[in-house]
Amino acid sequence: MAFFPPISQWNVPSELLPGLSKYATPTGIADYAALMTIAGISAGYLSRGILWDQPDPYHHLAFERPQLKYGGQAGANVNKETRNIAQKLEETGKNIVVFWGSQSGTAEGFAYRLAREMSIRWEQESMTADLSDYDPITITEIPSTKLAIFIISTYGEGDPSDNTADFWSWINKASDVSLSNLRYAAFGLGNTNYKFYNRVIDVVVEGMDKFGAKALMPVGKANDAEGTTEEDFMAWKDSLFEVFKGQLGFHEVEAKHVPSLVIQEDESLEPIDLHHGEPNSHIDAPKSAAQSSAVRTLKISNARELFTASGRNCLHMDLDLSNQPEMTYKTGDHLAIWPGNPDAEVERLLEVLNISSRRDIPLHVKPVDSSTKNMIPSPTSAIALFRYYLEICAPVNRDNIRDLAQFAPSPEATAFLLQLGQDRQAYAEFINRTHVNLGRLLQLACSDKPWSDLPLSYFVETLPHIRPRFYSISSSSVVSPRKPSITAIVSTTPLPDNPNELVHGVTSNYLLAISQHSQSKIHPHRITYHLNGPSDALQDGKVFAHIRRSKFKLPITGKTPLIMVGAGTGLAPFRAFLSERCQVQKIGKEIGQMILFFGCRSPDEDFIYRDELEEMQKALGDKLRLVTAFSRQEGTPRRYVQDRVSELGEDVVKLIDEGASFYVCGRAGMAREVEKVVGVMMQKAKGWTEDEVNSWSKAVKKKNKWQEDVWG
Repeated sequence: MAFFPPISQWNVPSELLPGLSKYATPTGIADYAALMTIAGISAGYLSRGILWDQPDPYHHLAFERPQLKYGGQAGANVNKETRNIAQKLEETGKNIVVFWGSQSGTAEGFAYRLAREMSIRWEQESMTADLSDYDPITITEIPSTKLAIFIISTYGEGDPSDNTADFWSWINKASDVSLSNLRYAAFGLGNTNYKFYNRVIDVVVEGMDKFGAKALMPVGKANDAEGTTEEDFMAWKDSLFEVFKGQLGFHEVEAKHVPSLVIQEDESLEPIDLHHGEPNSHIDAPKSAAQSSAVRTLKISNARELFTASGRNCLHMDLDLSNQPEMTYKTGDHLAIWPGNPDAEVERLLEVLNISSRRDIPLHVKPVDSSTKNMIPSPTSAIALFRYYLEICAPVNRDNIRDLAQFAPSPEATAFLLQLGQDRQAYAEFINRTHVNLGRLLQLACSDKPWSDLPLSYFVETLPHIRPRFYSISSSSVVSPRKPSITAIVSTTPLPDNPNELVHGVTSNYLLAISQHSQSKIHPHRITYHLNGPSDALQDGKVFAHIRRSKFKLPITGKTPLIMVGAGTGLAPFRAFLSERCQVQKIGKEIGQMILFFGCRSPDEDFIYRDELEEMQKALGDKLRLVTAFSRQEGTPRRYVQDRVSELGEDVVKLIDEGASFYVCGRAGMAREVEKVVGVMMQKAKGWTEDEVNSWSKAVKKKNKWQEDVWG
């Protein structure tokens, strides 16, 4: 067997062949052995992947989490679901679909509550539907024998939630569409502090009516500015049920809990098989995925207190992206923090259910109905549910209080819960003096007996799922590309009728506990958390976090003038903006004029980043004007940022005329007041009518010359 061509075929000058042949011809046993060895190696290499070293078809199993094969979250979508909602209704035998569009989770929670109650109380086969899970055009195929209910939130300045985006685009752009067979009801969630209160549901209803859909009743609306979202929903739901009874002839039955989930213990599973509390981000829609990075563990590299007065806390935190090379941010983006629940509230629930000793037992969580999407990773454990997956600190609504009565361990507890759940006034008075989350309510109703008949499935069905809290990034990606920072005020709110009882914001106090722990201190209110996280993933000061893209961006050119208005932690993105402008100037590029309006209580109490702002003002010279407004400064009248904007009206109008970009960050109510003030100034300076002011306002927002990053 020869692997080399004869010397005569070598491409060398003929005069050299005689000499080469002397060296190329084998002359002994050693030469032949060497040739055979080389031949064997060559044959082995050429047959790799054919005769040997073939890929192991089961190699992937070494990296597969066993739980995902049987009912786990990742395995839930192995069989591709239909995106035709009419087909889904037919396949599952459902009569009613409740569509939801939700940014914070409230609308989603309402949708699940309503579908469950319609199934139990009215014996109507009902399902919920994430608007992003179905092709909008298939709504036209829903027959007149079915009902569609839309529960959709409006956030920001009249924007749809991420999962409503495709449906929103369709309802606004569709033509030659018929919804003449569609019978529907609609409920919107909004806030009158925002200019476009409940705009999304209004546009959706207008579009459906235009295409011939038939409304069963007037659209319902919730107003979060008044704190009445829950009661607004319940009032609308009662009206809907009157339609069920009066117009549709549905028969009402006694409402008894019928679990939509089966939760079973399985002690055969090992800890490695479980979901111990890793975030379940719910980022399913392409739009959501494109706007957010994956959830990762980030180390808090530095944390410091920004307030000088005792009793209140505001944190500056730098996070480190060094170990997450795929994570990047741009100036103006948001950073999402996934919190854990306080130890005391977790223990309270475990004790009241008498399952403290079984907190770590593996649990399978599986929907009874295949059309129900399970948003809790399975298998898991009770401790993971209460610590990381459910909002156990959330207040309990009257519907749930009334439902809990059927599980009460004593007649006295039953009577207490029924009276509280049925009487709106009694409920309002109660929550104004007592912070009522589910664990506290169960203890108040009956503290001497365990709630043995209350199934764990009830908690998963009724409690909101933990969602991340978003913070404006307060650093510049140009100056600090691998260490984004956030600015978080710690929420501690006294109850209206009981100032001595405080309601602690979950995420901000979680961050405070991490900050204090890093300094070997305890939380000022002695609140503790499991800071090491699930499977010790967060030890040494880490958090679960992800980056969300934002439209709140600096202009492309540094020459563009800026007008920035922020109050409290609304200063955060402007710290980033100014830091970036300082860097642009430092490298010799021209920058535009800037005015920063900043408001807080007093210069001695909560003027955050004061030293930094003064340093940046020195560096930027006459390019930056810092204008402050103090609402509680001793010896001076209260002044707010909108007042200072009005006082400097001529300068503001001049910069707007020069092409300035206008930014507002902070409370939605403040942003509305600022917009009103600027509208009056422009009307006065230009001699415009109110309609012309409104047209101007719409135009600058459309061009992104007016941007807002607001909340509440």
